[in-house]
Amino acid sequence: MLWNVDLTLVDVAIVTRDAYAEAFRVVTGRPLVKLVPPAGRPDSEIVFETLAVNGIVAEDDHLPRFLSALAMAFADRRGRLAQDGRMMPGAKAALKAVSRLDGVTQTVLTGTIRANAVHKLKAFGLDKYVDFELGGYGEEVYPKATLLQVAQSRAKQRVGAVFTAANTVVIGDSTRDVQAAKIGGAGMIGVASGRSMASELREAGADVVLPDLSNASEVVAAVAALTAPLDRAAR
Repeated sequence: MLWNVDLTLVDVAIVTRDAYAEAFRVVTGRPLVKLVPPAGRPDSEIVFETLAVNGIVAEDDHLPRFLSALAMAFADRRGRLAQDGRMMPGAKAALKAVSRLDGVTQTVLTGTIRANAVHKLKAFGLDKYVDFELGGYGEEVYPKATLLQVAQSRAKQRVGAVFTAANTVVIGDSTRDVQAAKIGGAGMIGVASGRSMASELREAGADVVLPDLSNASEVVAAVAALTAPLDRAAR
């Protein structure tokens, strides 16, 4: 089970922008004028585009330096996450309910770098439901569909089982999440709580579309319906 983070589980856009501005200043020595919108993209892609739109020609060391500075800037602001951000409606109850399904392990598939993903979920008490060792993250310079397959490979190494569309589910709020699930090989639950409307998620190919996570029973039913065996029971 792979959760997108931003606008699916939490919304910490204000802190994220401030951290990007600080990282940009540290790496370039200039103030950030424009930050490209995330739009479901990984941090690695956002960094390159942000450098470009601010007139910086990217060099080989820009990405690792920027991601390191971003992690530090975000960590320095982690105390603001709960104050200036919010947990998405129903996120904690949905994570808790899914965790009770037999045989389910929950991790993340996110464009956020790993250190920042941990801070984001920990700030709202969501980290205890997530195995961060198995996820896919924004510092891994792959398309999100490939990150999904990387996460499946990590899970296979852990438990020895093969993970396919029959036993892997992604939950996310953008059409990019849907595309990653369809290409990478996973069932897809779209939640219309963030970047994309319900109609866009359906058109992109989501197997199930929910307005948000506020009904934990609906989330559990959707996960159970998309995974084998069909008679999976809650413990």
